[in-house]
Amino acid sequence: MSSSPSPLSARGSRLALLVVGLCWLAVLFDGLDMFIYGSVLPHLLETRTFGLTADQAGDLGSYATFGMLVGALIAGTIADRIGRKKLMVVCVTLFSLASGLCAISESVAVFGLGRTLAGVGLGGLLPTAISMVSDYAPRGRGALVIGLLMTAHHAGGILSAYVAKWLIDPVGWRAAFWVCVLPLLFAPVLAKFLPESLSFLVAKGRTEEARALAGRYDVEVPAAKSTRAGDRWTNLANLFRGGEWIQTLLYWIASFGGLLLVYGVATWLPTLMRNEGYALGDALSFVVVFNLGGIVGMLVAGRAADRFGAPRISALWFALTAVGVFLLSVHMAQTVTMIVVFLTGVFLNSAQTMIYATVSIRSTPANRATSVGWTSGMGRFGAVFGPWLGGQLLASGNGDQGFTAFAVAGLSSMVFIGIAALRSSRQAAGDNEKELVAAH
Repeated sequence: MSSSPSPLSARGSRLALLVVGLCWLAVLFDGLDMFIYGSVLPHLLETRTFGLTADQAGDLGSYATFGMLVGALIAGTIADRIGRKKLMVVCVTLFSLASGLCAISESVAVFGLGRTLAGVGLGGLLPTAISMVSDYAPRGRGALVIGLLMTAHHAGGILSAYVAKWLIDPVGWRAAFWVCVLPLLFAPVLAKFLPESLSFLVAKGRTEEARALAGRYDVEVPAAKSTRAGDRWTNLANLFRGGEWIQTLLYWIASFGGLLLVYGVATWLPTLMRNEGYALGDALSFVVVFNLGGIVGMLVAGRAADRFGAPRISALWFALTAVGVFLLSVHMAQTVTMIVVFLTGVFLNSAQTMIYATVSIRSTPANRATSVGWTSGMGRFGAVFGPWLGGQLLASGNGDQGFTAFAVAGLSSMVFIGIAALRSSRQAAGDNEKELVAAH
C-alpha cells in the first residue's frame, strides 16, 4: 500500500521550490548584468561613445571580471559574518546600483568604476545562491536543482540580447543599463521571502532555528562543519606535496584557459560577429542562440559525465568548443553559423563546469573543497584576461584573429585537463597494483 505525502510535507516542498525560484531569479539578473556589456559593446564602439577605443573596451570588460574575482574571494568571509540571505540582498543591490552608475556615466573612468562595482556584486552572488539552493533543494534533487540554477545565468544572457535589440535604436544604450537597475526592486522581495541559509545557522550554533526551518521546508539539516584556518592552509599545502603539485598546476592552467575562453567569447561575440559583416540585430541574435546552447549544455553535460566520466567529457567538450569558435571566423551561410554558435554554446560553458567535476572526482575528500575552490579561483584570472585579449587584438587590427585566439585557449584547456586525467588514472592504477601486491 503506497503512502501519499502528508499535506505538511507537500507544503514544505512548495516552500523549498519558492526558495529555489527566488535564487533562480537572482541569478537571472546576475546573467543579465554580466552579458549586457557585451550586447551593447558593438554600438558603443561604432558610435565612439566616450571616444571609446577597442583596447579600452577590452579593459572595461576585464574590470567587470576583476570585480567578480574580488567578489568571489570575499563572498565566503562576508557570508560567514552576516549570513547568506543578507549577502544575496547586498549583491543584488550593489550590481543594480552600479548599473545605474554606468547609465549616467559621462566618461570611460566612471563607466569602468560602475562595471567594477557591478562585478563585485555579480561575483559574490552566484556562489552564495548555489550554497542557498543546496540547503533548500527538495530531498534527492540537489544536483538537479543546482543544474537548473546555472541555466538562469544563460537565461539572463538571452534577456540581455533582447534588451539591447529592443532599446538601443529607439532609446539609446543607456536605457539598457537602466533596465539592469530594475533588479533593485527585487532586493526587498529577497529580504522578505528568502529564509536564512541552514548551513549558516548551524555554523553559528543556532541549531534549533535551523531545525525549525528544515521542518517547515521539508529539507534536511546540514551537518556542522569545523574548518579552522590552520586546516585550510594545511589542505592547500597538500595540493603541492609529492607529485600533486603537477596535477594541481595542470588543473589551474586548464581552468585559466577555460574561463579566458568563456568570458572572452561572452564579451566579444557580438562585436566579432559584427566585424564579420553581420548586422547588429543578427549579431545579437547569435548571443541568444549561444546562451540557448549554454542552457542545453548545462542540462546534458552532467548525464554525459556520469556515463563517460567527467575528465573525458571535459577534454572532448573543450576540443569541440575550439573547433566551433574557430569556425566562427569563417563567414558561412547564416543558418550554418547559427548552428555552429548554438553547438559552441552547448560545449563551451559546460566544459568549464566539467573541470570542476573532474577536480572534485580526483581529489581526496579532505582536500576536495580546497582543490575545487582554488581551481575556480585561478581560473578567474583567465576571466580577467579574456576580455582584455579581445580588445588588444581588435586595437592592433587583428580582430579577425580573435576567434582563433579563443580557440587556442580551448585547445590548451583540452590538453591540460587531458594530461591531468591521464596522470591521475596512472596513479590510481599504480596504487591498485601496490594494493594487490601487498595483499599477496
